[in-house]
Amino acid sequence: MSLFDCTCEATSGHARALTYETAHGSFQTPMFMPVGTSATVKGVTVGQLNDLKSQVVLANTYHLSLRPGADVVEEAGGVHGFSHYDGPMLTDSGGFQVFSLADTVKLDDDGLTFRSIYDGSKVRWTPETNMAIQEQLGADIAMQLDQCAPYPAEKAFVAKAVDLSAKWARRCLTAHQRADQTLFGIVQGGMHLDLRLDSIRLLREIEDESLAVGGRRFGGFGIGGYSVGEDHEVMFETLGDVARACPEDRPRYLMGVGNPTTLVRAVREGVDMFDCVLPTRTARMGTAFSSAGRMNMRNAKFTRDFGPLDPTCTCPTCQNHSRSYIRHLVKQNEMLGGILLSIHNLHYLLDLMRRAREAVLADSYEEFYGEWMASPAAKDY
Repeated sequence: MSLFDCTCEATSGHARALTYETAHGSFQTPMFMPVGTSATVKGVTVGQLNDLKSQVVLANTYHLSLRPGADVVEEAGGVHGFSHYDGPMLTDSGGFQVFSLADTVKLDDDGLTFRSIYDGSKVRWTPETNMAIQEQLGADIAMQLDQCAPYPAEKAFVAKAVDLSAKWARRCLTAHQRADQTLFGIVQGGMHLDLRLDSIRLLREIEDESLAVGGRRFGGFGIGGYSVGEDHEVMFETLGDVARACPEDRPRYLMGVGNPTTLVRAVREGVDMFDCVLPTRTARMGTAFSSAGRMNMRNAKFTRDFGPLDPTCTCPTCQNHSRSYIRHLVKQNEMLGGILLSIHNLHYLLDLMRRAREAVLADSYEEFYGEWMASPAAKDY
């Protein structure tokens, strides 16, 4: 396979099993990406990620560009060398983080100005400078700079965000030059199907224009602006149509989603890739995913429960430690509690997507979906 080739190995309904080639190896979908915001997945070592068979790790452009700085990461050999992770990596643009601090952001057609959360210094980003930063960081996949509209928002505001995101997508695609890194475009449009479809149309026109003059195309399509406060049932009113309107020959990446049932449902609609801080953030709060649903490990009922977190799980935490011990760690605020739960929760989502892929390859995804939706776990997610 050539760099950034995408092969569809099977479909089952709308669900897909892809293989995607990067400079640091291939990955297979459906798949979940652990989030390593500052070039580290909180509480989990690189060796542990490899043991869990994590395929892609996401890092954050906003945070790494501010601390330690893109120049430092570049000097260390890029985000791979800096973190000593040798598998595929993705950097988001940092736009979501910037716009989540709306009271400190000044937006114009050319770019945006914001203040660092670390020292209050003023920072200016344009699509071109954002691409330069992501090329310095050197992940295998970069994401375009876009405007993520909040929820709820007036449709006119969301439409302007779609237009601005498309203009920035064009500039990002023109500016992005690193040959061993691909660029994903991002679909916006809030909960409005017509705006979502307009966003996809604009992205495809942009890459057609680029290809016509010997330029490049987008390596995949991110679907942004969901899971920003709306009920997930609202998201699913449009998600399937949006996913299937994206090109069939490249990955579709639903950004910022890690709820297990949402993943299973979204794969059924044609989504391939996911990321979220949910498994590690909830772990640090003492929550475990399980086949019986979410478990609050602070609960007194686990005090003398010497069984594993989940009897069906093969992760190192479940193979070596009891519910009683993990509850003890959590109650004592021992860091090992969050570490063991993070390992377990990540394994849970990675294994869920592995099983989803097996179902697609066997053309039995609808059966897999039905079994999941009827399981005790589904009701908690």
